[in-house]
Parts: sequence; C-alpha cells; structure tokens
Amino acid sequence: MKNTILFTILAVICSSAAFAATQQDEATRRRRVGQAEYYVREFENEVARQKGGEKMVWHSKKTALEKVQALKQEWPDDPDVESLYLRTKVALMKSKGDYTEVQPEWLAYLHNEENLRKLIGELGEKEWAAFIEQHKTNMLEKSYPTPDSAQITIDELRGKYVILDDVEYPQHQFYGATGEYIHCGKPSSGYWFVNIATRDWLGPYEAVKRYRRNVDSGMTEVKKWTLLGEISGITAENPRPSEDGVGNLEFGWIIKPIALFVPGHVMAVYDSSAQSSGRFIGEEKVDEIKDGWYTVKSVPDDVTPERLMEIFMTAIKEKNFKLYRECINPDRFGGEYGNDNVTYHWDLHQERFHGEYIHATFDKATITTIKGFDDDNDLENFFLDDDQRSTIKKFSGDKIEEATVESRAIDKNGKQLGSPHPHKLRRVNGGRWYVEDYAPRF
Repeated sequence: MKNTILFTILAVICSSAAFAATQQDEATRRRRVGQAEYYVREFENEVARQKGGEKMVWHSKKTALEKVQALKQEWPDDPDVESLYLRTKVALMKSKGDYTEVQPEWLAYLHNEENLRKLIGELGEKEWAAFIEQHKTNMLEKSYPTPDSAQITIDELRGKYVILDDVEYPQHQFYGATGEYIHCGKPSSGYWFVNIATRDWLGPYEAVKRYRRNVDSGMTEVKKWTLLGEISGITAENPRPSEDGVGNLEFGWIIKPIALFVPGHVMAVYDSSAQSSGRFIGEEKVDEIKDGWYTVKSVPDDVTPERLMEIFMTAIKEKNFKLYRECINPDRFGGEYGNDNVTYHWDLHQERFHGEYIHATFDKATITTIKGFDDDNDLENFFLDDDQRSTIKKFSGDKIEEATVESRAIDKNGKQLGSPHPHKLRRVNGGRWYVEDYAPRF
C-alpha cells in the first residue's frame, strides 16, 4: 500500500515536471517566434519602401533570416514557423529587385545608333586615309624621335606634316609662357607642343563632342587622340612643372592641328563655315538618317503627364534633341546658364541610357494644384456656391498644377535599378504639361 502511494506521488511529481517543462518550451517557442516575426515584419517594411528596388544595406534582413532559419531547423513542422518561413522567402525574393522581360523595341535605339556609328566611322576612315595621302609628300617619316633642334632649323621644318597618335587631352594640357599646349613626347625622344589656343583645335574638338552627343554616346571620353598636324614653330616651355611650378625648360616643335581622328569612330576638321568652326566627316548626313528612326516627333497639346515622360525618355533614347527641348518647360531655358544646363543634362541622360539602364516605366501621376483655385477639389467645393467659387477664382490668379510621376529604370537584364525616382511636371491654366525638373535620373 505504501509503495502504491509512493509510486502515485512520484508519478504526479514527474507529470507535473513534464507539464512544466512543456509549458516552458512552449513559452520559449512563442517568445522566439514573436522575436522572429518582429524582424521579418521590419524586413518586409524595408522591402516595401524600396518599391521593387534593390539596395546595398538592409537593416533587418540578416537578423530575420537567421532567426527564421533557427526556428525552422528546431520546429520544422510548426505552422507558425512555416508561415514565417514562407513570408521570409517572399521578402527575400523581393529584396533582390523587380524583374521584367526586356522587350525588343526597348533596344531599337542601340541598334540604330550602332549602324549610324559604323557609317560615320567608315566615312571618317576613308577621309583620314585620303588626308594622309594628300599630305604624304610633305610628311615626316616618323614622329619620334623629333627632329633635333640643334641640327635643323624651323625654316627647314615649317609647313611639314606629322602624325601624332599620343595626344592626351586634357591630361597633358598645360599653359606655357608662349601659349596653351598639349605636350607629346619626353626629353629623350623630344617634344611636340600641340597648339590648342586657336580654332584649329577648338573647332574639330567641338565637332567630336557633337558626334558623341548626337551619334555615339557609347564612346567614352577620348583619352588619346590621333592628330594630323602642321609644324608651325619652335619654342621652349616647361611641359611638366611640379606643384611649385619648378621644372626644366624643353625645346619643342609647335604643331598646328589639321585633323583629329578617333579610329573606328570619327574624324573632325577645322571649317570656318561650320558650327563652332569645325565639323566631323559625315555630319551633314546625321539628321536625315536619324529622322527616319524617330518614333515620336512632337508633343500633343493634350498629352498626359505619364505620356509626356514617355516621350521625354524616347527623345533621349532616340537622340532627338529638338523633341527633348520641346518636352521641357520653356522657362527653364532662361537665365545665363539655362541652355547650357539643358544640354549638360542631355549628355548625362545619354550616358545613363548607354551605361546604366535601357528603359524606364512610369507610375500613374499624382496631380496637385500648387497655386490658384482648384476646380477639382470636391471637398472644398462642397462648401462653396457658384458665386463664391467665381470670386475665389477671380482673385487667385493663374492656376498652376504640378504632377509627380515616378520612373522605374530597367537595366539590360530586365532588372529594376534602385527605387523609383520622382519627376515633376507643370502646367498653367489647364494648358499643356511640361517637364519642370529635367535633371533627375530615371
């Protein structure tokens, strides 16, 4: 009897201990699930704020993944754990950024540009060869070592031609006592000083910049130029001064630029009748060729903010500078630097559509009235009669509306780059919409 009672007591104690342990395990599980849920929720919120974009630093991602992983390994069949696991999988995929299938028409501008680049490049190659042939009877056989000024005079060299393929600009640009030059060579092989202070350089250089802007944005800034030059003088300069200006004087032959050449891309020459005193070979053909590939040529008066942003992007991709300007608020061209800023940001947009992304999509516009009477404000109009609305409109002046359209840039793999970027558009008194801030990236 005593043994039975003792056994019963022990059984009750063990059962109570087991129950207490189970309760403790359950409390631990609930606590850990709660902690993990907090970090998963924070991770999901971070992902939502990115709106389909990927970012470098996630504050809650690593902790959320670690805690859910530990739970899944310890309680693989627990429904609460499984729910967290599935939520984490979804958030993790979204954190990698949104993807879409790249459409062939998105890439048409790159194919068109490549065909144009090849055409202009071939024309430049032929013209360069013709220039060399034209000047070869009076051409130095080699550019280095340079003629020794101790043995030959400028009168013997003036008017002769030389080809330099190591013209580094602006890296080797310097302001000397006798002018502004690019130095080529070194003390052991002699120096050429290319004169860049006159239109003989400035005209062709500006023409190459136009080529890059209007034809071949994929061409990065030229590091080394090939130049056909005419020997025009001799001078002594300090081409490599130290920080304190100290250096050695070196004799060098002064070169007048005749033609600039970027193999495979473009050749440019001085032309007093051309824009900025220079032209690139084939420049007269560019506008006609490009006109044939334009998919949009004007902005309709009833354009919506979303459609205007699409046209703005198309103008950039198709290198339609006229249409690009037509999209922008005319007021933005005013002031001392208005036109220069518009052109500067055109160049930046060109670079981005050749190095970062190939297309963009646009969300629905959010429109607000920032000045004047808002006819569409149903909440306020509920409290106003016709006479009151008429009075307010009369004294409110011009009605100015602002639209915000967010763009989502897509790279060549179909991945969204970063978070959406807002763009501001504006219209006055119900007129046409214009792009107000043309600088932001897509």
